[in-house]
Amino acid sequence: MKEDILHNLKDISRRIQNACEKAGRNPEEVKLLLATKTVSAERIKIALENGQTLIAENKVQELKEKYEDLKNTPHESHFIGHLQTNKVKDILKYDVTCVQSLDRLELAEKLHQRLSAENKTLEVLLQVNTSNEESKFGVSPNDAIELTRKVSEFSTLKIKGLMTIGLFSAETEKVRSCFKILKNIQQDIIRENIPGVEMKELSMGMSGDLETAIEEGATIVRVGTAVFGARIYPDSYYWDEGNNNKEE
Repeated sequence: MKEDILHNLKDISRRIQNACEKAGRNPEEVKLLLATKTVSAERIKIALENGQTLIAENKVQELKEKYEDLKNTPHESHFIGHLQTNKVKDILKYDVTCVQSLDRLELAEKLHQRLSAENKTLEVLLQVNTSNEESKFGVSPNDAIELTRKVSEFSTLKIKGLMTIGLFSAETEKVRSCFKILKNIQQDIIRENIPGVEMKELSMGMSGDLETAIEEGATIVRVGTAVFGARIYPDSYYWDEGNNNKEE
C-alpha cells in the first residue's frame, strides 16, 4: 500500500511538472491538494509523512471520523464539498483552514456569525458552476462578481480565489471551456478591485484533467484517485446535488 501511494505521488508530481513546463509556468505556482474522500486515515498519513501537506474532504462526517487520527500529523485541511449551514460549527471545530465551496450568501452569513462568535477568520474560495449543470453546486458565472462583493463585506471571511468542478467529460476542449470561464471570472473580479478580495487561487482540475487545468491557470489541483486508487463510486457521485443532500 505504501509503495503504491508513493509511486503515485511521484507520478502526479511528474505530471504537474510536465504540464507546467508545457504551459511555461513555474511548478511552484501549483499546489497538489489530496482529495481524501473514502480514504482511510492510515493511507492519508502515508502521503502526509512523505512530503504532502494539503488534504481536503467532501463530507463533514469523514472530516469528523479522521480528525483524531490525523491531528498530530502536520497538514492543512480544506473542505471542498457542499456545506450545509447546520454543519458550519463542525468545519471550525475540526480545524478546516479554507472552505473552497462557498457558493451562496446564506452560507457566508452563517460562517460569519459562527466565526464572529469564536473570534476567528476563515479563508474561502467561491465555487462557480462553470458547466451550468443542475447536478452541480456553485454560483452561476453571471452572479459570481455580485456574490464576491457581498461576501467581501464579512470581515471574518478572507476571499482567496475561485473553485470549480467543471464538466466530467473525456472531451478535453469541453472541459477546458469550464476552466477558461473560471479564469475569465478571476480576471473580471481583479479588474473590479473589490477591497479585501484576493484572486490568487484557482482550484480546478482533478486526476483526469489536471494538465488542462494547469494550462488554463490552475494554482490548486485536486487529486484523489490517481494517488489513492479508484473508489467504489465515480467522482460524479461525490459532487451530485441529490446525493450530497441525501448523505448529509
